[in-house]
Amino acid sequence: MAKQFLDKVAFRPMEIMDLPQIEKVEKNSFSTPWPSKAFYDELMFNQFAYYTVVTYEGNVIGYCGFWLILDEAHITNIAIHPDYRGQGIGEATLNYVMDFAQKMGADKMTLEVRVSNHVAQTLYKKLGFVQQGLRKGYYTDNKEDALIMWVTLNEKEQQ
Repeated sequence: MAKQFLDKVAFRPMEIMDLPQIEKVEKNSFSTPWPSKAFYDELMFNQFAYYTVVTYEGNVIGYCGFWLILDEAHITNIAIHPDYRGQGIGEATLNYVMDFAQKMGADKMTLEVRVSNHVAQTLYKKLGFVQQGLRKGYYTDNKEDALIMWVTLNEKEQQ
């Protein structure tokens, strides 16, 4: 990614006003996107939820959310709008969220990823995630299995 492009990418907490743009990212990223109400409920009612938006020149182009329960952060979802993929933004986003989760007290982080999503798996492995299990039929749209991946956050610092 060109440094000048990356300099225009920023991260901040998700707000209710972001939901229309988040909905666009969702619809362009997933076959079964979360409805805006799900994000609204996460922001308003889930004391364990933390959501970060990714902006480029002020426009929301992606996001990542996690739940922090005790010392474990569970990524709920992460998406970058297809127009901005392949430029290192997903990696920058995940690095930002991993650092933020650690500052909030997380020692470990986990996520599920489709067995067919090799691009995401490669990114997760690059950042230290390792496969630790399988959830059979996890995805409701096609009953695809999900790999369960984990990373110990303080080990990330040593990479």
